[in-house]
Amino acid sequence: MPLPLNPTFRAALAAADRPLAGMWVCSGSPLVAEICADAGLDWLLVDMEHGPNDLPSVLAQLQAVAAFPVAPLVRVPSDDAVTIKQVLDLGAQNLLVPMVSSAAQARAAVEAVHYPPRGRRGVGSALARSGRWNRVDGYLTDAADHVSLFVQVEDVDGVAAAAEIAAVDGVDGVFVGPSDLAASLGLLGQQTHPDVRAAVLRTFDAVRAAGKPVGVNAFDPAVAEAYLAAGASFVLVGADVALLARGSEALAARFVGVEDPGRAGY
Repeated sequence: MPLPLNPTFRAALAAADRPLAGMWVCSGSPLVAEICADAGLDWLLVDMEHGPNDLPSVLAQLQAVAAFPVAPLVRVPSDDAVTIKQVLDLGAQNLLVPMVSSAAQARAAVEAVHYPPRGRRGVGSALARSGRWNRVDGYLTDAADHVSLFVQVEDVDGVAAAAEIAAVDGVDGVFVGPSDLAASLGLLGQQTHPDVRAAVLRTFDAVRAAGKPVGVNAFDPAVAEAYLAAGASFVLVGADVALLARGSEALAARFVGVEDPGRAGY
């Protein structure tokens, strides 16, 4: 049988006539993921690096969003090949690998995503959702068609090596993380500092020159618009937990008179 899944994020970007807007799904909740998937956004990022997600919760969220025309990416916690193998076997089609600072790291991530002889992904499709428990004809030979890999540049070394990282065969795009980049520049918590934004734009130029799409995290709408104008192909513009935090704070401010939720006293 054919693999009944949405196109990869690589294919979605190639087919798009505008930048693609997405949001973080960090809560670990399949219900929240389903709500976000039905909102009309282009893509979601299920986060295993900083969110409370493990393999069962990622599986449940992938199942919850599968019915919607949205591209789910999973950010694995690191470039660990075992974790990458397990997340792929869950049926994740799109991976984001964080903290990639060199072309060598990018090549190792590519190897972890692909079966031999191109890579070193362990073969277990007969046991896994990825190949529908051996119900998908030719899955092992065609698996690369169903998987896209994006890597995250988020420190000064990654910015310096961005052109080489983007040029690695098998890297489908680069995502810039301003939060860790700010910390790497000695500007912790200052994601919109001019030096951080300049480093982001240098990364944009290097990645685009390599012919790959580049994305960025930008919760501030004005900053997001500026990055889109600078050539970002995909942007994260919010997060489920941040929307819930700010929305609940607004309710408390209006109806309880609590201006600082950290001092609410309960």
